[in-house]
Amino acid sequence: MALRTPPLRDVHAEHGARFTEFGGWEMPVEFESIRSEHESVREDAGIFDVSHMGEIEVSGPDAEALMQRLTTNDVTLLDVGDAQYSTITDEEGVVLDDTVVYRMPADHDADFLFVPNAGHDEQMTERWVSHRDEWELDAEVRNVTTEYGMVAVQGPEAPGKVVDAAADDADLLDLSKFTATEAEVAGVDCWVARTGYTGEDGFELVFPADESEQVWRAFVDERDVEPCGLGARDTLRIEMGFLLSGQDFDPEENPRTPFEANVGFTVKLDTEFVGRDALEQQKEEGVTERFVGIRLVDRGIPRHGYDVTAPEGQVVGEVTSGTMSPTLNEPIGLGYVDTEFESGDIVNVVVRGDAKKSEIVTPPFLRDNP
Repeated sequence: MALRTPPLRDVHAEHGARFTEFGGWEMPVEFESIRSEHESVREDAGIFDVSHMGEIEVSGPDAEALMQRLTTNDVTLLDVGDAQYSTITDEEGVVLDDTVVYRMPADHDADFLFVPNAGHDEQMTERWVSHRDEWELDAEVRNVTTEYGMVAVQGPEAPGKVVDAAADDADLLDLSKFTATEAEVAGVDCWVARTGYTGEDGFELVFPADESEQVWRAFVDERDVEPCGLGARDTLRIEMGFLLSGQDFDPEENPRTPFEANVGFTVKLDTEFVGRDALEQQKEEGVTERFVGIRLVDRGIPRHGYDVTAPEGQVVGEVTSGTMSPTLNEPIGLGYVDTEFESGDIVNVVVRGDAKKSEIVTPPFLRDNP
């Protein structure tokens, strides 16, 4: 099957991007280098094309009820313009995907917009439609992924860059974390959210797909914001301990619940949603493994699938993500270990057959970021 391409694919090639397959999409993995792009986001500002993320709109009299029953968080708490991190679980409480849910303004075409991960938009659209029909709810579900482009402008200087590109009446600096508004940026009507996946301040912009190049060039060409690929996005999110769908959890290869994945704060058991009963039982009984950070003391880099062992040698967990941290210049990883191990405990990561001394840490690895 041919890979899907973002609206900016040719523009990325023009900027020297090296591409990779991710979630069924052909996306830039790096432009200049992962390290330089990572450092730009930590020290200045970088821009990511995240048009591979899905966008699904839900509207109608029962839109709120449908969202409430298919996500684990409480969407009734959302005011217009609020964003909410949540998970989508099956009947057993296993995470199918994590997502951000927005309550849209009254004059918008939809009541809610939610953003599934790359390659999950069709699956989640089908899930929403089938449950809507099963529950006989009055709601319209539209997969609008191909209609929109999305970029993330992240870094300590990012807010100023976005404000500089925005219309004078935008007031974007008044947005608090996890809120969003409609605003004109780079001469384009955008949905502007103060969210991110890097641990730095910044905004994500959603706009009509055919306006993507205008928005991108307003930052890269006119405001000297460094284009960044998925490689830097990965190293940045690992430093913060953020989950990556398909890597840190996968309903087929590595099924995990929100409590195991350390995002139990997304689970509101006083609401009714698919998987609620299983998660209530697990909360009462406790989990046997949990998601943690791992810092290698010895030389080596933790990688997905490497065993984590106790000092005595028995396997007690597995690495799901790992890298050499560009900020810390230390090998770090994420993964699941038995709950008897706590922050500060010593374990080993088995790197190519060699047990490397490591320390359990509580993410984020970077403590001074917002």
